[in-house]
Amino acid sequence: MRTTLLSLLLALTACAHAPPSVPVETIPARPEDVASIDGVMKAFYEVVNLAPDAPRQWARDRTLYSPWIHFVSIGQKVSIWDHQGFVEATEPLVRAGFREWEINRVTRRYGNIAHVASTYETRTGPGEGSLSRGVNYLQLYFDGARWWVTSVVWQSEDAAHPIPPELLPASSP
Repeated sequence: MRTTLLSLLLALTACAHAPPSVPVETIPARPEDVASIDGVMKAFYEVVNLAPDAPRQWARDRTLYSPWIHFVSIGQKVSIWDHQGFVEATEPLVRAGFREWEINRVTRRYGNIAHVASTYETRTGPGEGSLSRGVNYLQLYFDGARWWVTSVVWQSEDAAHPIPPELLPASSP
């Protein structure tokens, strides 16, 4: 455990000092992207569904998240990124033609906080066969003016972890 923690700290320190290879501008949020949970979720998926040679929307993507955002991928290992680290890690996928669509959503809201379970399907391009499915869990809060995503945690479906029926569209097996 101690060796793993030390390795993680060293890797994070190295990342903190390395200049980004994918620069991300700071821009104002589009009001329609952050005025509602539906707007946030629409923008969340739109920013990665681009042609490989299309201009990236990483700046728009950044506007959806709180400054302390954490992206956590759960798989055979756990990977954790801030926004810049997430951009660096996923840019090669987007460049290769990665697509991700929401196929179902379950939202639980209480006051100014919300938890969204967004079931997704990934593909190499529109109309092509499904590559994988999984679930994105997003935590959001409303500050009185707009919605902010504070964390995104996801896991891809596999034989040991099938997506439960309550997170699938009514017509899916």
